[in-house]
Amino acid sequence: MNIAGMNRNPADLIMTLEEAVAWRKKLQEQQLDLVITNGCFDLLHRGHAEYMMRARALGDAMLVLINSDASVQKLKGSSRPVIDEYSRAYMLCALESVDAVVTFNTPRCDDLFRALRPDIYVKGGDYDINSIDKDEKQALLDAGADIKFLPFIDGFSTSDIISKIKAED
Repeated sequence: MNIAGMNRNPADLIMTLEEAVAWRKKLQEQQLDLVITNGCFDLLHRGHAEYMMRARALGDAMLVLINSDASVQKLKGSSRPVIDEYSRAYMLCALESVDAVVTFNTPRCDDLFRALRPDIYVKGGDYDINSIDKDEKQALLDAGADIKFLPFIDGFSTSDIISKIKAED
């Protein structure tokens, strides 16, 4: 059990890109592997928590890049996100497996991948090497990242949860 991390303030783990780049450099100096994943992470659920735990186990530190509210709306529609970007970042940082979160407002993460140069990049099993955006994939390959896909956890989907809630109205 990580006693030292029990009283950490999740708000302190929400970073700007510039702060994350400086943190990344410190990790590299210590020869620690950085795992990065990205997504909306609206309505945090067990599937997200298991995914973060398994992704974090692949390296020494875990950074989650989350879509801004405006970015989520473009991807998912005007009724999303259900939870605002600061609250989504805070909830993710409250997970022991997450070391930091950066919010991004761009359609893709290729510039972030170039700046952060992850050792390991993780996506859920609903993706494969051919479904990753080609510019993001190239940025990851240029960084030398090991690209991994974790099995999708059946029964846990934010869209399905929202549909279920709407059906009960």
